[in-house]
Amino acid sequence: MAKILLITGGSRGIGAAAAKLAGQRGYDVAVNYAGNREAADAVVADIRKAGQRAVAIQADMGDPAAIKGLFAAVDRELGTLDAFLNNAGILWPHARFVDITLEHLQRMLAVNLTGAFIGNQEAARRMSTRLGGKGGVIVNMSSMAAKLGGAFECLDYGVSKGGVDTMTVGLAKELASEGIRVNGLRPGLILTEIHASAGEPGRVARLQASVPLGRGGTAEDVAEAVLWLLSDAAAYITGVTIDVAGGRGI
Repeated sequence: MAKILLITGGSRGIGAAAAKLAGQRGYDVAVNYAGNREAADAVVADIRKAGQRAVAIQADMGDPAAIKGLFAAVDRELGTLDAFLNNAGILWPHARFVDITLEHLQRMLAVNLTGAFIGNQEAARRMSTRLGGKGGVIVNMSSMAAKLGGAFECLDYGVSKGGVDTMTVGLAKELASEGIRVNGLRPGLILTEIHASAGEPGRVARLQASVPLGRGGTAEDVAEAVLWLLSDAAAYITGVTIDVAGGRGI
């Protein structure tokens, strides 16, 4: 029987690439999206072409009630969760630290950190052998901004992802005896549309000379790392967050 995977923010970028690759590798996939139903449906269609079940489920990951509803919908539509990719995240137009508004900071933390926290809780409640589950795997999407700080551009984003890194370590320790592995990934300069949402679609081209491997990464590069961490090939790995950044930041 196919394993069931939920991906938040699965309609575009890294989430979409991971969802499609998961379908190719035999997962049934729930694709969460915030607002672009057409994009989510396209990802679902791709997964179904690979012969797997897939559903698109709308939920705002900054709304705790909507997150709980998302997991309940996965229960109804696909069944008991085996794997969770906490991928949803937002990034505002670049701003210096003193210009970041309280409104933007609160929304950033609501989606990127509080939403991730609640999502991990809901996943753990379903997977925990202590609570009657069969175990599972969680992968949290962080960012190199958590290590580099995001100075002059997105310090609020870096702070939110630093919290995700801490959560990954703590959860890995707490949930190991309950059959759940918890790991994370820190993408670096990845060629996705998130840079346009931050007001600089050419950011990767501007900074890729700072990458030892000499190029920006692709969503597929990160998706491969996601599927490896989800797989039995990584069965003895928990509590780590891996940089997928071409060597940037070392």
